[in-house]
Amino acid sequence: MRADRLLSVLLLLQVHRRITARELAGRLEVSERTIHRDMEALSMAGVPVVAERGCGGGWALMEQYQTKVTGLNANEIQALFFGRPDQLLSDLGLHQASEAAFIKLYASLPSASRRGAEYARQRLYIDSAGWRHSPEDITCLPALQEAIWQERKLRFRYERGDGCIAERIVDPLGLIAKGSIWYLAAAAENSIRTYRVSRVRAAEVLDTPALRPADFDLSEFWRHSSAEFKAHLPRYYATVRAGRDILHWLRYGVRFGQLENAEEPDERGWSTLHMRFDSEESACQFALSYGASVYVVDPPALRDKVIAAAESILARYSAG
Repeated sequence: MRADRLLSVLLLLQVHRRITARELAGRLEVSERTIHRDMEALSMAGVPVVAERGCGGGWALMEQYQTKVTGLNANEIQALFFGRPDQLLSDLGLHQASEAAFIKLYASLPSASRRGAEYARQRLYIDSAGWRHSPEDITCLPALQEAIWQERKLRFRYERGDGCIAERIVDPLGLIAKGSIWYLAAAAENSIRTYRVSRVRAAEVLDTPALRPADFDLSEFWRHSSAEFKAHLPRYYATVRAGRDILHWLRYGVRFGQLENAEEPDERGWSTLHMRFDSEESACQFALSYGASVYVVDPPALRDKVIAAAESILARYSAG
């Protein structure tokens, strides 16, 4: 509804004091032309919005203006109370603060709204940890967090993918939780990179102020970074035949790869699967893990690799 959007625009201006039409359009998922019409409507309603042109410009509220409109509708209340990632809050040392804020916010609601909040809280819970995921070592997370809050440079020792330890001095920009895995976004050597927190072996907050790009947006950076990461993942394609006894399990995910397409089972219950893996080794491990229930059709080199591995296993057991 337009009334809800106008209120959102007003509150965003109140929080940020100055924001561009493009940013507002992105946040509210409308066109910039719609934002300009909304600004005209707010101005006609007596809200002192002004357009500031030039570098660093945008829409702004005149100084000292502040709305007292704070009403929340039913969906907004449910969005606030439906569930909180307890483990992630505990990682950040914010679990107790979150509980206190929850109680205060809950107590401030009218009785009718409290029922909606409790309804949502009892019907949806978020657990960010996977079933098989081992807990990560995030001993250095508090130091990274401190550097970010204090806007100080950070020196840390980092274990690279090849196992070597390297020292880094960075400008920390933010922390990101992907599932239950923490990443640090930081600027170093004229680029912004991500570092897995569990690979940080030691960290020290420096006295030097950190430099933060004026236009840096953490969520936008992560969306772009993760999309680029996925686009450059190695791809190895294979076609296999799978028996009826494992098709049920494949519906719940493939351990070593990803199911691209599955053809209808034949009269014997066997189906042709087109799959994508990170490497030939991953494809081989997948085929071996299901034994005689999977048969590699293509590529021939993968089939030969599976046969050789199976023969090696048989020889090992035959030798006793």
